[in-house]
Formats: sequence, C-alpha cells, structure tokens
Amino acid sequence: MVMADGTADEGQELCGMIRSQWPEAQVSRSALGEVSWALSPETLLDVARTLQADSRFHFEQLMDVTAVDYLAYGKEEWVTETATGTGFSRARVVVQDPEVHPQPDGRFEVVYHLLSVSRNERLRLKVALPTDRPPVIPSLTGIWASADWFEREVFDLFGILFEGHPDLRRILTDYGFIGHPFRKDFPLSGEIEVRYDPESGRVIYEPVSITPRTLVPRVIRNDARYEGTDPGKKEPTHD
Repeated sequence: MVMADGTADEGQELCGMIRSQWPEAQVSRSALGEVSWALSPETLLDVARTLQADSRFHFEQLMDVTAVDYLAYGKEEWVTETATGTGFSRARVVVQDPEVHPQPDGRFEVVYHLLSVSRNERLRLKVALPTDRPPVIPSLTGIWASADWFEREVFDLFGILFEGHPDLRRILTDYGFIGHPFRKDFPLSGEIEVRYDPESGRVIYEPVSITPRTLVPRVIRNDARYEGTDPGKKEPTHD
C-alpha cells in the first residue's frame, strides 16, 4: 500500500489489523513488506476461518502450502568457497552460535501463502509442529478448496498428516514408494527402485542397487589443462 505522501507502507496496515484482532499474534514484517505470522496448530483453524470470511481481511485464495524440515538446522553448513574434491570434512563447517541460527520450536513447519485479491494483500502463515508427537495439523480443505492437492503434496514429500483431509494419499510419488523424499534424513538414492522384469513380464520393486555416497560441492578455480603453461602460447604440433 502507498500513503498519501507517496511513502511505501507495504504490510504495515495488515500487521496492525492482525494485532487488533489477535493482540498476542506473533506477526513480523520484512524489509520488503512481506508479512509473516507464526501460529500454533491449535489456533490455525479459527484464524484461517476469520482471515477468509471476515471482510476486514478477506483472503479469498490459498495460493500454496509447503513445509520446512529443520533437521540439523544451524548445526552445519556447506562452505563451497573452500570445498574441493579432497574430502567431505573440508566441505562443511559446524555452526554453534544460536544467535546466528536460532533453533526453531519443532522439526517441521507448515507454511501457508494467502492472497486477498480485493485488498491486494499477501500473508504468510507459519505453523511449527511439536517434536514430541507425530507431525499432525488440521486440514484447511473446508475453508479453501485449493488446500486439497497442496496438503496431499506436503504429506507425500514430508510425511505430515492433515487431520480431516477427505483423501490424504500420495500425489507425486509412485504407489509403492517408501518414505518421504523432502525429509532431510531421506537417502539421496532412495529406498527402492522400479524396473521392468522381462522374465516375469511385469514391473517389480526391489532395494536400490546404487551405492550411497556423499556429494561434495566442488569449486573449480583453474583449468588443469593449462596448469604450468602459458595460456597465450600455442603448443607445438607434430606432423
């Protein structure tokens, strides 16, 4: 939004409206005016109903549902500037400063992106799931119909359960797929592989035959073909 004097006020009015309705709301606004609201799973349904039905907010559309796996967050990071192909230990650094990487409340966080067409406003809802029980969160299919496939995708890739979903089954992976591939502890090579067996005349599932290995980001600084030579000097040819 823009004030009468021409200064940008992106997201400030929305933050004020949310705090007026919910005084304890943990609302934040980025430098670009993006508004985020951290919620608990217990308050999600009531908040979502109000945001959708109340004319003051009128978020008609749920644009996306995704999730974040914070497993090992803040414990180690890739350092690609100094990483080479010489070993895994040189490709990471242990981060122990909690102020640089504060630990989230739970391992999984479900993120909702809402759009109000009539108000030209966007809002991000972030719901952290407790770690002391399976990741379960209420379904929003009864409020926004678009939540149907979005929640199925999050269930498929992260293994998060949406209570009250009318048809919670996989949507991207195969029927016999094992595990949830967007989890940080999911092996890069997967759990099973699918191939056609000409002897039995059907598709079969079997454990992966790929040997798991660690892939290290590599930064190539010099071309080995020219090491020790003058790049501007042509090599002699032999007839």
